[in-house]
Amino acid sequence: MLRPKIPTMPTPTGHVTPPAVIEPTAIVPSVQTSPVAPMVPAPSRPVVQLTPGTVFALVGGGTAVVLVVGAVLVSMLLAVAITGVSVAVVAVVLRSLLASETKRR
Repeated sequence: MLRPKIPTMPTPTGHVTPPAVIEPTAIVPSVQTSPVAPMVPAPSRPVVQLTPGTVFALVGGGTAVVLVVGAVLVSMLLAVAITGVSVAVVAVVLRSLLASETKRR
């Protein structure tokens, strides 16, 4: 009654082009010529000029980043410590409850 129907692969439609034939080409070495005048290489990037204002801004920005990252890391460490203490307190309370339960019997 419920039989799966397996799909058949569709046949390609449209124009089918035959594969192109690639012909090898011969490599001919060229004659080396030396340049007439030596060329001066251009600088690859512009020179950065540091003024006292930019130095102060960089130092201030770096200090701010260090303070923010430090605050985040300390807060995460504090959260882990608080969680550990609370789990330890719960374990002690459960141990006490279980020990008192066995003594009553």
